[in-house]
Amino acid sequence: MPTIAALALIMIVASFVTLGVALRAPAPFVDVSLLVKSDVVDPVQLEKHVVTISEQLGPRDFSNLEGLKEVANYIFTEFDLAGGGPEYQDYLVGSTTYQNIIARFGPQTEERIVIGAHYDSAGALPGADDNASGVAGVIELAKLFRDYPPNIGVELVAYCLEEPPYFRTPSMGSAVHAKSLRDEGVKVRAMYSLEMLGFYSDEPNSQRYPSRLLNFFYPSVGNFMTVVGTFGQENLVGRVAKAMQSGTSLPIYAIRAPKFLVGIDFSDHMNYWNNDYPAVMITDTSFYRNANYHTEYDTADTLDYERMAQTITAVWNSVTYLSNG
Repeated sequence: MPTIAALALIMIVASFVTLGVALRAPAPFVDVSLLVKSDVVDPVQLEKHVVTISEQLGPRDFSNLEGLKEVANYIFTEFDLAGGGPEYQDYLVGSTTYQNIIARFGPQTEERIVIGAHYDSAGALPGADDNASGVAGVIELAKLFRDYPPNIGVELVAYCLEEPPYFRTPSMGSAVHAKSLRDEGVKVRAMYSLEMLGFYSDEPNSQRYPSRLLNFFYPSVGNFMTVVGTFGQENLVGRVAKAMQSGTSLPIYAIRAPKFLVGIDFSDHMNYWNNDYPAVMITDTSFYRNANYHTEYDTADTLDYERMAQTITAVWNSVTYLSNG
């Protein structure tokens, strides 16, 4: 009989083959009249947010409460300027209060789409790609939802405490938010976790993977964006990736893999999976590409804001597609 390890390997290979077939299938219909042009998201504004969060405010690790508050207030103000009617979601960790920031757009529908990014950093580090880039994307999405109202309720969330020592604990801001939705009986059509959106490379062999098997399916050059999902979410992963690709020239790849593959659940989408909500992570693949991850060198000047802008437009396009059924 095959060993457990062999069976696991067979499952992984089978899932990648299935995914490859799915990604070669015809893309779902997307009404191009609903899509925005690729130059609607301003790279200059994205850079402004990243510089402000990673250089001018903070530090924003769990122990720097004043820095976290400064960044939270900045996000709140940007959400307010975009008309999102923001509110703080306060929660206690021991005797300390931490905050998520929530903004809402579109009609009050029974079902909603959630898009989030964590604003804390790992230690007193700049954290430009991780994850000021994701927060900058959420802020610019707020402006798009103001100018192009969605057909379904959209909830934008900036989370606290994604990083250690609270990673994989109930104290993660996304764990608090996801549980609150579940407790209220809210239906979620899809959740997007924006996790590191800004680092790209056109150099050969600039992209690595957690398994050598993935080299047969994905590029060796780190110039693309990835949609990450897990088993049971084949339809969502494929629809999000194809709708994103329909609105940008930036290559969009997707992966659906078991949760034990290293990195698959390394962000806030994990907590929505834990609450039985469909969720994907949008990422530049983090430490599989960006050697500056969790170091002092993860600075604003290392990011590519033009391609970041394309990514945010692509996310907006896919949300628009999903909001129409």
